Amino acid sequence: MNDYAKQISDECDALKAILIAKNAAYGASAFAPLRIFSRADPVEQLNVRIDDKLSRIARGSEYGSDDTELDLIGYLVLRRVARALAKPVDLPLVRIGQGDQARDIGPNDV
Repeated sequence: MNDYAKQISDECDALKAILIAKNAAYGASAFAPLRIFSRADPVEQLNVRIDDKLSRIARGSEYGSDDTELDLIGYLVLRRVARALAKPVDLPLVRIGQGDQARDIGPNDV
């Protein structure tokens, strides 16, 4: 592995460790928020956090010891995961009946 590949691998490993640790510490709040004030779905809530981070970068106003760039990358990864988790599962259709009366039904038809 060349130096670039190792550096990329190290950065990704560090980000993975941070996201998993924060997910455990915050009780998976990115994917299953308590919804005390906001009723937005997890993807939309992550979009708001991403907007906030982009605003900080555009204005050049990081807060204290925050790593806004790392936070942004993390939120983008969490958004991808949340979108994947929100995709509907394709359940197969079932054929019922015979001949001219046969029809396919899905989970929404029951």
